Amino acid sequence: MELIHLLATNSTWLLVCVGIISLLIGSFLNVVIYRLPVMMEREWKQECVEFLGAEHSLANTDTGPFNLVVPRSQCPSCGHKIASWENVPVISYLVLGGKCAGCRTPISIQYPLIELVTALLSMLVAYEYGFSWQTLGLLFFTWTLVALFMIDAQTMLLPDDLTYPLLWAGILLNMNGWFVPLSDSVLGAVFGYLSLWSIYHLFKLLTGKEGMGYGDFKLLAALGAWGSWQILPFVIFASSAFGAVFGIAWMILKRNGQSLPMPFGPWLAMAGFVAMVWHDEVVRFSMQLFAPH
Repeated sequence: MELIHLLATNSTWLLVCVGIISLLIGSFLNVVIYRLPVMMEREWKQECVEFLGAEHSLANTDTGPFNLVVPRSQCPSCGHKIASWENVPVISYLVLGGKCAGCRTPISIQYPLIELVTALLSMLVAYEYGFSWQTLGLLFFTWTLVALFMIDAQTMLLPDDLTYPLLWAGILLNMNGWFVPLSDSVLGAVFGYLSLWSIYHLFKLLTGKEGMGYGDFKLLAALGAWGSWQILPFVIFASSAFGAVFGIAWMILKRNGQSLPMPFGPWLAMAGFVAMVWHDEVVRFSMQLFAPH
């Protein structure tokens, strides 16, 4: 009880506590970001084998269970099993000099960066919302978006295992009006899905190409469920702007005009995070920009 009282009355301790917990969560998110797409691929292979039958069996080198818990994390180069002390967020990376303890192969900078970004974004949420149930809900929201951002950026996949829980959590929390009235939450989910669904089919009708995936529809529906239909204009506008700037910069750096497939989910995640952390300001901005008096 004393700890709860301290966190409720001292914002510094709250930020420190959230930061430490979020560093640990960031370490776990690294596992999710790597393993969840592999788990999905294995599941698809198994479904193909079951559908096609044994005579069309795919070459399958996948052996043993593979999920978020087992097998133990190991170096992809030498197979060195990662010890507990090598898993301390950020610190272990610095102590090891950014290299595997077994073979000294460089470890991707992604791992400590994900841990740091997760902690910083979580502390920003705690700073804006203080010691509240809303902070607890938005921490889950933030951690899920970090995982979705990275998975989509690396694989162009937005797993249902993440988008659906995010969607239902938004609706359930808003049953008590944590962020918006329940009716606005449900409308946000519906309009979020249908808006990108409509754009997708219109683009496909005009060009014969698929401009985005169904995971993008589900992610925007989830964002609408958390922040209501009122944030959707901002989220669509901001994510499109983020994506356009990145795409143009990428083509300039590559020095060619060739268009490459680019995931939309990371930009939706960025815009959605901004819309929820500064929800009231974003709603006012959206109303002024898209529905001026």
